[in-house]
Amino acid sequence: MIQIPQLDEQSDVPIYRQLYQNIRYIIETKQLRSGERLPPTRQLAALLGLNRTTISAAYELLEAEGLIRGHVGRGSFVAPRPAESGLLNWDELLAPAFPAPPSPPAASAGISFTNSRPSEELFPLEEFRASCAEVVGDDSIAAVLQLGSPAGYAPLRRRLLEMARQEGTARQEDDILITSGCQQALDLIGRVLVRTGETVAMEDPVYPGLKNVFLAAGATAAGVEVAGDGLRPAALEAAVNRGRPKLLVVTPNFQNPTGTTLPVEAREEVIRITRHAGIPIVENDIYGGLRYEGQSLPTLKQLDGSGNTILLRSFSKIAFPGLRVGWILAPKPVIQRLAEAKQRADLHTGQLSQAVLLRFLESGRLEAHRQRMVAAGAERLRAALEGCERFLPAGTRFTRPEGGMNLWVRLREPLDASEVLAKALREGVSYLPGKYFAVGREEAGSLRLSFAGLRPEMIREGLRKLGRIFGEEAGRARRMRELETAPAMV
Repeated sequence: MIQIPQLDEQSDVPIYRQLYQNIRYIIETKQLRSGERLPPTRQLAALLGLNRTTISAAYELLEAEGLIRGHVGRGSFVAPRPAESGLLNWDELLAPAFPAPPSPPAASAGISFTNSRPSEELFPLEEFRASCAEVVGDDSIAAVLQLGSPAGYAPLRRRLLEMARQEGTARQEDDILITSGCQQALDLIGRVLVRTGETVAMEDPVYPGLKNVFLAAGATAAGVEVAGDGLRPAALEAAVNRGRPKLLVVTPNFQNPTGTTLPVEAREEVIRITRHAGIPIVENDIYGGLRYEGQSLPTLKQLDGSGNTILLRSFSKIAFPGLRVGWILAPKPVIQRLAEAKQRADLHTGQLSQAVLLRFLESGRLEAHRQRMVAAGAERLRAALEGCERFLPAGTRFTRPEGGMNLWVRLREPLDASEVLAKALREGVSYLPGKYFAVGREEAGSLRLSFAGLRPEMIREGLRKLGRIFGEEAGRARRMRELETAPAMV
């Protein structure tokens, strides 16, 4: 029988956890060897004077860690160690990982506001099939199916560069690199421009995929507050003064998650601050083509006379996310280094998807589709804003985007969006709480609503349900406060 150290009933650590820790120590110090049988739960409970469920809870923790294995009808046994079983200990061999962010809830609810992506119902499948057939039927298809340049499919690069010059975005010294979506563009920038221990300034809140890229590169994330008009230049200047970041990553148009857009004056101020500090800007403009109302604003890349801005764009939000085609517009020396890093990673983005998107673009089908996306997006955004106005409890604040796919909601205190989510999921509605987007400051009552993938009637129904849930939770919180502050009855 194993000897269990004394358990402390006065400790803040639950008894089952103390027992788990003690047995784990006994196994790790080889007082119990691989294959040895642990006492049955009933027997150990009687020996220690504990409830049997307490023993079972401790055994479950040990089994979850792979320290013991349970066999029905036989009992629990110490699991073989990797060296004894001939298996490698992958936990020891794998390089250390940066702390994992919390996992968002599964988007399996009937009405899901969790995904910032276009609706499949809007995909122009016949036009896409026609583009594919034209590319495959062309005499150049053999070259498309061959290995290509790490910088991307040359005809697509030329077309995108020509369009950027017509727009006034590309300078003479700029070039283009095709990437597997904007996410790879961010990853390549993290590899080439950022070293371990350096600081990257970014919006707070921010899309977690952006933040995680730079954390994985060994950088420290410096959050810059986002207000109703996007990133606050004063907050950026304060972050620069605290410690010069290596670069700034910003989404000026319809920022994810807030949906905010940076005014021209603020854009010019951001350029002034970064230029004075010698900090390059990485401008993420994947939502810029989805403006539903108001006037289009010049990109930071257009406004930046120094040429220090790196512009990221993608076909994912305006066409087909699954094709994974984005691009980087930057000075040629930067593109050269990024292309070298990309070649090491994947040789190049698939040329067939690039050729199909080029055909989709040149045929006019992309622009026709974008206009349909804008019309549908405007209707869905209108439904979202009207639903927030009509159904969310008084005192709820929310952003009012003019485009994009997301808006940001702030519930009245003391509501916590993460805690309320469980009830929403039971009612068949899902959203992402603000904690998934936090960099340095977490707003417990905040949440993101992604509306672009839902039909207007689903948006209204989802917001009706959320409004009722938020209202009920606010009422419950108010009653709790009243009970806590009520005078004692004697």
